[in-house]
Amino acid sequence: MIRFLLRRIYQSIIVLILVTLATFLLFFAGDPKAVAHRLAGRQATPEQVNAIYHNLGLDQNIFVQYFHFITKIVLHWDFGTDYYHHVPVTTVLKQDAPVTISLVIGGAVIWFVIGVASGVYSAVRPRTLMDRSFTGLALFFYSLPVFVLGFAFIYLASKDNFSTFPAANYVGLAHPFEWFRHLVMPWFTLALISAAAYTRLSRTSMLEVLGEDYIRTARAKGVREWRVVIKHALRSALTPVITQFGVDVAVALGGAILTESVFSLPGLGRESVIAITNQDLPVIIGIVIIAALAVVVMNIIVDMLYAVLDPRVTLH
Repeated sequence: MIRFLLRRIYQSIIVLILVTLATFLLFFAGDPKAVAHRLAGRQATPEQVNAIYHNLGLDQNIFVQYFHFITKIVLHWDFGTDYYHHVPVTTVLKQDAPVTISLVIGGAVIWFVIGVASGVYSAVRPRTLMDRSFTGLALFFYSLPVFVLGFAFIYLASKDNFSTFPAANYVGLAHPFEWFRHLVMPWFTLALISAAAYTRLSRTSMLEVLGEDYIRTARAKGVREWRVVIKHALRSALTPVITQFGVDVAVALGGAILTESVFSLPGLGRESVIAITNQDLPVIIGIVIIAALAVVVMNIIVDMLYAVLDPRVTLH
């Protein structure tokens, strides 16, 4: 396990270095004066552009620039300065990250439970009314745009029966009950659409596993059906589901753009839209690297979960 983990961390470091290199070349390659102007933003004065040009060392060799760029990130967690708000980019990320993390974790738990439970039930009772109902609902929500479902929840929140759950703004964890109330609508908006894919994936995987020889052997030995389904079949069937779950969570942590925009949540997704609109490149760079880090970390976690779920998988 330790050997596998060290190898995966080494591979992840290589991936992150390549991501930072690609990001650096995308934003910093070219005429240094033009780069300084892009980093300063649309409203920058010539004096501000010149100050950024010299402070960031854009007059130096591009290899030296990259060395300073990667060193500041690795050693000081420094992504530069948000020149629109005149604060460090890390300050912006620290303000926005808790919102996105709260949204994604809550939504992920809901979509995983709904998707897996409905998929397993459909696989155990195939071609029944409930199976067809879950399949139909999965197709419906999967084809539904996020903003349409979000606006539908906002409309419901305007009614007296649903006024308990506000449909806008964010309240921090310092007030747990208010935090929960304000995130219920965004959670289900994110979860229902994502759960649709998990219903189909869980159903397909479970049907395949339930046809394996060892499942038939367990049934022939008189093992109770619920033990066959939960203890033997589900663990193996969850392997592709966990793979998809890791990817979806990692991508969402990089910014659930539509959900955050619809519900006015000040998270990384909404911040990325604002940064792109304003051409606020330092913030965009920070969010890109945070998203890449989330993908790498989730991949490591998923690889380790394989061995926990399926005894046939060994990590070496």
